[in-house]
Amino acid sequence: MTPTQRKIVIITGSSSGIGKATKTLLRSKGHTVYNLDITTDPEDPAAYFLACDVRKRAEIKSAIDQVIQQEKQIDWAFINAGIHLFDSMENTSDEDFDNVIAVNIYGSFYTAKYVLPHMRARRSGSLVFMGSDQSHIGKAQSSVYGLTKGAIGQLTKSTAIENAPFNIRVNCVCPGTIDTPLLDKAVTKFARLNDLPEPKVRELLDGLQPANRIGKPEEIATVVAFLLSDENSFMTGSLVSSDGGYICQ
Repeated sequence: MTPTQRKIVIITGSSSGIGKATKTLLRSKGHTVYNLDITTDPEDPAAYFLACDVRKRAEIKSAIDQVIQQEKQIDWAFINAGIHLFDSMENTSDEDFDNVIAVNIYGSFYTAKYVLPHMRARRSGSLVFMGSDQSHIGKAQSSVYGLTKGAIGQLTKSTAIENAPFNIRVNCVCPGTIDTPLLDKAVTKFARLNDLPEPKVRELLDGLQPANRIGKPEEIATVVAFLLSDENSFMTGSLVSSDGGYICQ
């Protein structure tokens, strides 16, 4: 890979799950990837991990400024950090509501806000938001999480329109049920509330998918890598489903 082909990438929340799988894939292709997360990943070289709580806009700005200081540019950004909440509206505490909104919406908005001026200055860049199948459809026990992912879908479209004149592409990946730590927590809670063993819950989840299985983080990483890449030169403002056919039903 030549220096011009190598990209400087930031990924929020890439110490685990889809973020980590994407980070690993992009690094394997020779790109320089910075992990902005509150949790460390032992696989990260120290220089490429930046402690960042996306609920705090000052920390987002500081992390992005550090990357710019070290690299002079940011080519690609995967705005991935997010949390899940499986609960009914009436049982959702104010604290849980505020926390999900802060991570999923504020964190996404401010990461984009602080990285886009650097892309605009170079008239080049690609940004991918982390959406969900719930950017398209509703699910029970998911009013707050679904609210945030619907918002991310609209944020993608508006941001794409605003930045298209600057040769910046903005898209959104919308995974279905993926085998990540976020899913583990949801499975545990669902199993407890319904008095079911966790393996049974996972079997039920598999059966809900037209593909008859849940997805793997690495499968979503390949989609994100394409959306970020220069091979994807004429797609912007798209919400791209990768869900084993779930929302087709």
